[in-house]
Amino acid sequence: MDDSPRILIIGAHPDDADYRAAGTAFLWTSLGFRVKFLSLTNGDAGHFQQGGGPLALRRRQEAEAAGRVLGVEYEVWDIHDGELLPTLENRLAVIAAIRRFRPDLVLTHRPYDYHPDHRYTSILVQDASYMVTVPNLCPSVPHLRRNPIFGFLFDGFRQMAPFRPDVVVDVTPVFDRIVEALHCHASQMYEWLPYNGGYQEEVPQEPEERRRWLAQRVRQRLRRIRESCDERVRALYGERASQVEVVEAFEISEYGSPLTAEARRRLFPFVPWPEEAGGG
Repeated sequence: MDDSPRILIIGAHPDDADYRAAGTAFLWTSLGFRVKFLSLTNGDAGHFQQGGGPLALRRRQEAEAAGRVLGVEYEVWDIHDGELLPTLENRLAVIAAIRRFRPDLVLTHRPYDYHPDHRYTSILVQDASYMVTVPNLCPSVPHLRRNPIFGFLFDGFRQMAPFRPDVVVDVTPVFDRIVEALHCHASQMYEWLPYNGGYQEEVPQEPEERRRWLAQRVRQRLRRIRESCDERVRALYGERASQVEVVEAFEISEYGSPLTAEARRRLFPFVPWPEEAGGG
């Protein structure tokens, strides 16, 4: 049996996992980890010109292309964008999905977010934690004997609680791979997000200019995360902190197994964990 670590990242939409964890995912797959991105909705509302089935198909294809760039598996569920609810049916489906993949670590949105799909994805995953170990619930899929570690993807929201950067990953060496993965999500990076954010006129038309424009925006965003996590970066990277330009960050949930010192070294071997750094 393959005993390589397994990482499951559950997002609400087909670009959510990439947007928050593409660099770390590529670091994992480069080490032989098995990584899966799961989107609970099909993204069929995320555009200003397209919608429905054609958009859902386009976004699935974009996700699959990004998955190939990062070396991850990509699964997209056929739930309408903007209509995800924390129902018992969806909870059981998430429990089954986690059990089938048997992850060591599950990452998802925090429950404090502007988008209802993000919030309800978080609730569904948190409600599935622990329940994945209960044999009499969802008995058609064998239960897990050990609860995975659960954690959250970075966000900048302050209410109801600020993000706590337990794990900060230096993704400077794989920055180009992050841009390449996000470039695959053209419907979002170059169309919907600029339209919705009011900066559509900034998007270049030429493909290579677009890629450079996207790289600049991604670098700015990851630098802001680096700045917001500066204290933790210094605690983890010590003298190397000045060389850490861009990062991805994760918060460990109390609901799953703890991120012990052994688990930190196994699941985040590219982080130079000082023994006093703690986390999770």
